[in-house]
Amino acid sequence: MLKKLLVATTAVAALAAGSFSVAAQEISEFRIGILGGENAQDRLASNECVRAYIEDLLGVETKLFTPADYDGVIQGLLGGTIDMAWLGASGYAKTYLTDPEAVDVVLVKTNLDGSFAYHSIGFARTDSGITSLEDMEGKTFGFGDPNSTSGYLIPSIEIPAATGSTMEPGEYFGDVVFTGGHEQTIVAVKNGDIDAGVTWADGQGNWEDGYNSGALRKASDSGIIDMNDIVEIWKSKPIPEGPIVLRRALPDDVKAEVVSFLEGLHAQDEQCAYNMAAGETAGFRPITHDAYETIIEVRKAKGE
Repeated sequence: MLKKLLVATTAVAALAAGSFSVAAQEISEFRIGILGGENAQDRLASNECVRAYIEDLLGVETKLFTPADYDGVIQGLLGGTIDMAWLGASGYAKTYLTDPEAVDVVLVKTNLDGSFAYHSIGFARTDSGITSLEDMEGKTFGFGDPNSTSGYLIPSIEIPAATGSTMEPGEYFGDVVFTGGHEQTIVAVKNGDIDAGVTWADGQGNWEDGYNSGALRKASDSGIIDMNDIVEIWKSKPIPEGPIVLRRALPDDVKAEVVSFLEGLHAQDEQCAYNMAAGETAGFRPITHDAYETIIEVRKAKGE
């Protein structure tokens, strides 16, 4: 890790001294796509430090893009207008199934214990009296984004198995709706627009903090929700954390420099890593396509 951090630090120092990298001669800009899940302003703020570091590292203008939904990032990667993104496992599955040559899987965010799994978390208002899926019969349930792993794919499979029914509106749940993203689901539950919904968290640490990382932690940190006002009613089996991907057509040296930087980010700037990772993290470490083959098969089986 130290060696990799020194490589990234040396590259930044060289650029600052006016020594242009080979990367800067091969690309004119670098574009980072940020998945939906919170409002665009907060997504930009959370990732600004990463943007600035990479701009210094590569010596080219680096931009953040915050499409309204997950598919906007996916289509950007497929169309070559986005160079890097932290996708969910389901989003990567869609990207790969559409074009297996579009992106390279490079890194994954790790939890404090070194694992790279997380959970889909079902939750409701504390004052609703809902404490389990059994209490949700006839009530309104909210998914996030259709391309979200924890906000749709996994709960759409595991929850029907748990209830012995389907997710069709009017069968077990009174209604099933899409909110648009993780933050929107949290706000919809808080406001009473839906009775319960799902979002993501690493499932480690304390509930009252929003766990160590995830959408609940981000919402708690920003004051969107007081964790005492909501209660967990369901938790999925472990899900593989989604990968950071790079557009395959990028020059090899550009990819190598960005990967080296991100591997050393936690040691270099822990707060920046916290912002990017939506909470506490042990950093980013290498991962390969093989880790997502199960999710790819699940998505393929659903025909989505």
